[in-house]
Parts: sequence; C-alpha cells; structure tokens
Amino acid sequence: MTGIQRNFQHDTDVLIRQVDNHLAVLRTADAGDLGLAERLAASLRDLVVSTTRASAADRAWVRAAVHYFVLRREGRHRGRSIRSLTADQRVINEIALALGRPDLVVDGVTPLAGPARAA
Repeated sequence: MTGIQRNFQHDTDVLIRQVDNHLAVLRTADAGDLGLAERLAASLRDLVVSTTRASAADRAWVRAAVHYFVLRREGRHRGRSIRSLTADQRVINEIALALGRPDLVVDGVTPLAGPARAA
C-alpha cells in the first residue's frame, strides 16, 4: 500500500513540475498573455492536487490537460507556438467542468461545445 501512495505522490509531483517548467519557459519567451498562462498553470496545479486520489479515469483527464498545456506544437516561425493559450484555456476549462470543478475554470473563454465525457 505504501508503494501505491508514493506512486500517486510521484505522479502528482511530476505533473506539477511539468506545469511549472513550462510556465518558466513561457516567462522567458515572448509567449503572449503571461497572465493567462499563469492562471492556466494555477488551475492545472489545483486539478492535479485535487485528483491525486481520484479514479484512474479522472487522473487521466488531468494528465491530458497538463500534456496539452505543456506539449505545445512549435512552429518554425521564430520558435513561437502554433497553438494559442486560448486553445489551451478551452481544453483546461472543459476538463475542469467535466471533473465537477467549475471553480477552476479560467474566465474569458467559453468551453468547447458538448460534454468532454459521459456523465
């Protein structure tokens, strides 16, 4: 049982470190709306922590949100991302809503149409 607890904590730490590292990169680059990036990172951190002991499916949704935020598709034009932070915001908001966490929705963009998963 102790190994399982460490695994949950390790996964949580890894995801939060990925979010923080990406935010640090955005701070040093000309990444556009840094305020939005910081709000998205805060929302992701809260989602990661709040689902540490949730079902595997819920943790997978949060992991997908983190990866979507972190693994930005880079273009060849001056190293800028092709995908906007607004696209990240839509995905993160939709996952927050699907997980029953409307308090973690980052204002300014409406979620995608339709539910992200079956209720």
